[in-house]
Amino acid sequence: MLDFAIFAVTFVIILVGAVLYLYPSSRRASGIPGLNPTDEKDGNLQDIVNRGSLHEFLVSLHQEFGPVASFWFGGRPVVSLGSVHQLRQHINPNRTTDSFETMLKSLLGYQSGMGGGATETLMRKKVYESAINNTLKSNFPLMLKLVEELVGKWRSFPEAQHTPLCAHLLGLAMKTVTQLALGERFRDDAEVICFRKNHDALWSEIGKGYLDGSLEKSSSRKGHYEKALSEMESMLLSVARERKAQRKQTVFVDALLQSSLTERQIMEDCMVFTLAGCVITANLCTWALRFLTTSEEVQDKLYQELEEVLGSDPVSLDKVPQLRYCQQVLNETVRTAKLTPIAARLQEVEGKVDQHVIPKETLVIYALGVMLQDSDTWSAPYRFDPDRFEEDSVRKSFCLLGFSGNQACPELRFAYTVAAVLLSTLVRQLKFHQLKGQVMEVRSELVSTPKDETWITVSRRS
Repeated sequence: MLDFAIFAVTFVIILVGAVLYLYPSSRRASGIPGLNPTDEKDGNLQDIVNRGSLHEFLVSLHQEFGPVASFWFGGRPVVSLGSVHQLRQHINPNRTTDSFETMLKSLLGYQSGMGGGATETLMRKKVYESAINNTLKSNFPLMLKLVEELVGKWRSFPEAQHTPLCAHLLGLAMKTVTQLALGERFRDDAEVICFRKNHDALWSEIGKGYLDGSLEKSSSRKGHYEKALSEMESMLLSVARERKAQRKQTVFVDALLQSSLTERQIMEDCMVFTLAGCVITANLCTWALRFLTTSEEVQDKLYQELEEVLGSDPVSLDKVPQLRYCQQVLNETVRTAKLTPIAARLQEVEGKVDQHVIPKETLVIYALGVMLQDSDTWSAPYRFDPDRFEEDSVRKSFCLLGFSGNQACPELRFAYTVAAVLLSTLVRQLKFHQLKGQVMEVRSELVSTPKDETWITVSRRS
């Protein structure tokens, strides 16, 4: 089980910073094959920057050195695992902390956990996950309404009209996450627009800036980031106080207010959920529809399942688990898009992978983007093929990586639900078509996104 979240890319730098501060520098690479540092101070940082992203750097690293490889960040060695087989061997004794939450909160200047050790941290994690689950149950009709509004808009388009997936689905994600997390205040488009302005400012720096240190070198960018963070925190505190006074119990923040969390902790958890939830949901939906445009056969097979399970009824929360092929489509979307290509963890006790010893306090990177397209694990790894998930071995590998089942983080489970509602509503009414000559390029950061707007056309089902 991957007990850490699967969404750490540039947040690795925050964890490395903590390691460098807490532990003295070591020059031991434990004999693991890999790169020598190109710079005494920065290690291989410039090599990462030159590749364009940490994911692309890890692809080249594992191509050259195999499934267990090392490189240097500053004066410390880092070990990267690039194969499911090696991942299974990795010792990871701490099963209560969430690495994504830890690094994101460190970046935002927040304290991870409740300050009282592993038990309290686990309790807070359970409160967070329960709040998301209860929100989905209480607000499923609202989610369906927001999806149906988008579908109605698309149905009105002429068949030749180009539809911008990224813009429309980010808009859907923003409306869904804010209303389900923070309440009816965000039925007002002006509130959503203000939220999006600050969200975009924060997320753009999370996706860059912290890898190459450029944020710290630009006072104007840093000022813009800090202003957006301050405004977002003030808004979330304001919402929490309003909801507490109204004694409502329908959305995410209401569930947190019923717990023993402090006002500050509630604000922090709302920040994590709204920041990550919007981006993960938007990109899962975008990639799913983009891949569906490449296969009429997959669209038709999904349509048949929806007709058999739902008939003419709208999708309901209890029916979502019955949509097994829809789940396969979403799993294959995550795999093919390499939706979250990097995870990281600090080795808390000495471990061993193959013949290689990994010393205590070594930073270990899980190159998930490499693993998701490893031909030893997946047949025809670059092909979009939802049928592959009919095999038990494939499902087990996917679960091991932390993308499905109880191992999946709450934000991803939330995104899966929104995506299932979207597909079950859209596919029964419309067909999707790709534009000829459109080339998709990927930006692999914290979450893999299209570099440019993605356009499709739609036509009505007869």
